[in-house]
Amino acid sequence: MRRTLLLTLACLLGSQPVTAQAAPPSLRTYFADASKLKEGGVKVIPIQTPKGSFKVWTKRFGHNPRIKVLLLHGGPGGTHEVFESFESFLPAEGIEFIYYDQLGAGNSDQPKDRDLWTTARFVEEVEQVRLALGLNRDNFYLLGHSWGGILAAEYALKYGANLKGLVISNMMMSIPDYNRYAEQVLAKQMDPAVVKEIKALEAAGKYEDPRYFELLLPHYYAQHLCRLPQWPDAINRMFGHMNKDLYVLMQGPSEFGASGRLEQWDRKADLPKLAMPTLVIAAAHDTMEPAHMKWVAGQVQRGSYLLCPDGSHCAMWDDQSHYFPGLVRWLKRTDAGAK
Repeated sequence: MRRTLLLTLACLLGSQPVTAQAAPPSLRTYFADASKLKEGGVKVIPIQTPKGSFKVWTKRFGHNPRIKVLLLHGGPGGTHEVFESFESFLPAEGIEFIYYDQLGAGNSDQPKDRDLWTTARFVEEVEQVRLALGLNRDNFYLLGHSWGGILAAEYALKYGANLKGLVISNMMMSIPDYNRYAEQVLAKQMDPAVVKEIKALEAAGKYEDPRYFELLLPHYYAQHLCRLPQWPDAINRMFGHMNKDLYVLMQGPSEFGASGRLEQWDRKADLPKLAMPTLVIAAAHDTMEPAHMKWVAGQVQRGSYLLCPDGSHCAMWDDQSHYFPGLVRWLKRTDAGAK
């Protein structure tokens, strides 16, 4: 009887479809490059827009058939350079990641037509990049930092079926809430005389006045953007390569809140629609309110929350001891099927 039951059970189990999962990469397979011309992982991708065809730049690090992380930088108009610290952490874990300069940024084409700079068009660009890179729901993780977090959320709301996981890094899901936090919390932590002078310069439209930057650097940037005493070369290069026209059009000229095309952006009510595993990364000293970020993690269907207690807006630089272990742990747990 026992033998019969065992045989029956074996037959039943054997009749179930089995989905084969690719094995985790070895050192050899992680660094394998099957392309005929070895270009160091660089791939320039043609994209179609209502204003014609352009090219965007990407660069792949490593190869992992199960975890491929596409990185969306901030700005708009910033560059992939803000993510260069990832090179010191993700390869050692066998995690593939992909730099990508959005249209108008860094190594990608930089057209001047202002009609191109809409969130909806950027979303379609990301989808074209995904297709060109061969990413799919079995391996595709999207990580957006700052403005990239807005873009990642918008992409997930339209094309969520393509995602294996979503990471929103250092970005609130409401620009009006972000503006209120800057005005009611962050500004009140500063010397009132400094705030008064900054506001006077902004009222006069003197955003390019050297004095404006002199005030912002020690009193705002050094507290909430990157808290390291000496900024990494990658951050300095990123700011040097910033597309200011695109940034001001979308974000606005002031660092005390958004006033451009993104001023009314708010997706709080749509967060419950996000069904994919989602990691929300916050930092205690960020320009983005940590309490809001924690709330976001509770609104999506499968959210996790990571707080970087020593970090600011660029926590991947000034709080690496929390940012990267938390990110890697979440990626591996999600890959393993954790709910």
